[in-house]
Amino acid sequence: MSTPTVLDTILWLIIPYLALAVFILGHIWRFRRDRFGWTSRSSQIYESKLLRIGSPLFHYGIIFVFLGHVIGLGIPKTWTAAVGISDHVYHFMAISIGLGAAAATVGGLGLLLYRRRTNTRVFGATTRMDKLMYLMLTIVILAGVYSTIVDSAMGGYDYREGVSRWFRQFWMFQPDVMLMAQAPLGFQVHVMAAILLFAIWPFTRLVHVFAVPLGYLARPYIVYRTKDRDRQPEKRGWERIDY
Repeated sequence: MSTPTVLDTILWLIIPYLALAVFILGHIWRFRRDRFGWTSRSSQIYESKLLRIGSPLFHYGIIFVFLGHVIGLGIPKTWTAAVGISDHVYHFMAISIGLGAAAATVGGLGLLLYRRRTNTRVFGATTRMDKLMYLMLTIVILAGVYSTIVDSAMGGYDYREGVSRWFRQFWMFQPDVMLMAQAPLGFQVHVMAAILLFAIWPFTRLVHVFAVPLGYLARPYIVYRTKDRDRQPEKRGWERIDY
């Protein structure tokens, strides 16, 4: 195997680990300094029709895309072969299900971007980091679709022998840089855009992914009071004051 160049080392060794450090430390900083801003910054109050369609389409699509990446990147090729899943069956399932999830994700993202750009009030509530996030998210998704169709399905590139191996080695702190350096350009763009997206993640609305509302399981029930106070007996200390 060829020797990696300085650029290869920077792209597929230094930048990924720097992005991981920023991702972890950035979330810690954001949680400690901007806990009230730890939100998706919902714009539903400005427009709800397109949001009602685009948001579920995008979110459900991205969940299936994520699960597909967990299987494709995290599970070695030998493991699926050991349980009787041939390469042909695996690739057929990955491409058919993956492209379906990708279509939902792209369609949902397209609606959300159209809504955000054409609605004046929604666009006015869009920050610079939001714009950068949407740009990187679009590049990641489109590059992923391109590399799946052109490089993998049509070009014959087996990402499980290249990108997936590099990904698993990355978490063991022994990444083989050449596995990414020799990958097709579509996969390189897809992976690098994803790395940069994770680097800016803590400073965008994407932090809401980690805001699991566990407090709702133990919070007190909500007390609703009628506006017709003449029919309700007044308790001591809650007497009405009329001016």
